[in-house]
Amino acid sequence: MTFRLDPHDPAPLYAQLEREIRTAIAAGWLAPGDQLPTVRQLAVTLRVNANTVARVYATLERDGLLSTQRGVGTFVRSPAPRGAEGRRQLERELRTRSARFIADAAALGFSVIDVLDHLQRTYGKE
Repeated sequence: MTFRLDPHDPAPLYAQLEREIRTAIAAGWLAPGDQLPTVRQLAVTLRVNANTVARVYATLERDGLLSTQRGVGTFVRSPAPRGAEGRRQLERELRTRSARFIADAAALGFSVIDVLDHLQRTYGKE
């Protein structure tokens, strides 16, 4: 799995990397049990500070998406549990992603109304 960061993107590098990993997990490109590169390996590959990668891994671990086993590595965790708790986790994730999406759109000069109109035109047909 290759992660890409865009130096021209207004989002900070850690936010871009977090988004990339979350997307890879949600899309199934990274499956439960898959091992991620070490902090140092990924930092060298992406040419970012190791603290940036460590921060992203810690955030994703706190959110229940990753699990770090000391001396072994960082792995994708199994999906959220089903039922009410699973639903709450998914809704928290949706709120987080929505806020980031709106912030990214605002950085490009779009309002929330512009975004909603676009989503309705694009996905309202389904």
